[in-house]
Amino acid sequence: MQTKADQAFRILKERIMDGTYGPGHRLVIDQLVREYGISSVPWRESLRRLEAEGWVRIVPNVGALVRTFDTDAWQQGLSLLARIGGYATALSAPHLTAEDLKTARVLNRRMGEALDAFDPTRFGRLNREFHELLASRAGDDRLVTMVRNEWARLEVIRKSAFWYAPGRAEASLAEHDDILRLIESAADPEAIETAARQHELRTVDAVTRYEAELPRDAV
Repeated sequence: MQTKADQAFRILKERIMDGTYGPGHRLVIDQLVREYGISSVPWRESLRRLEAEGWVRIVPNVGALVRTFDTDAWQQGLSLLARIGGYATALSAPHLTAEDLKTARVLNRRMGEALDAFDPTRFGRLNREFHELLASRAGDDRLVTMVRNEWARLEVIRKSAFWYAPGRAEASLAEHDDILRLIESAADPEAIETAARQHELRTVDAVTRYEAELPRDAV
């Protein structure tokens, strides 16, 4: 059963993710109480949870502010996701069903279609679904939740990093196929983990190198 604190947490997280409460927005408890009809205690608890997950900063004498993300935050987030996502994918691999793998291939194909249609938002959403699926059967609820939370945060920071590094999107699709082949062949878990981790780190490297080559006022 969902508690009032759970409800408050869900409301705030959804509003942050859809941009209603943008970076730097001050979350005022009294205002939230009036707007949603939930008492102050659940809002305070939800703000502490959001702070722990990295969505808000609680500043003394100011209150809770939606975090402002930058390129460094994105790079750090994806580097972290490379480690935990790679590990979760390796743990999940032996337990992925034939239907799971079929779904993963459909998602990868649809990513290619989104790429052809110049639709970075859809591409990014499908990419997230692909990786969350591959990590979903790790058998460790906390790890899977960490992976999902990090993907959600990255989606807020940057809708699709692939559009910032020419050629990276196409390479990413091919790497997805490589990871799926490793899983289907029951490859060594370390090989699967390495492939999944290096896949994300290549995106970090590609975007970092591309942005370094841009004029400073274009970044």
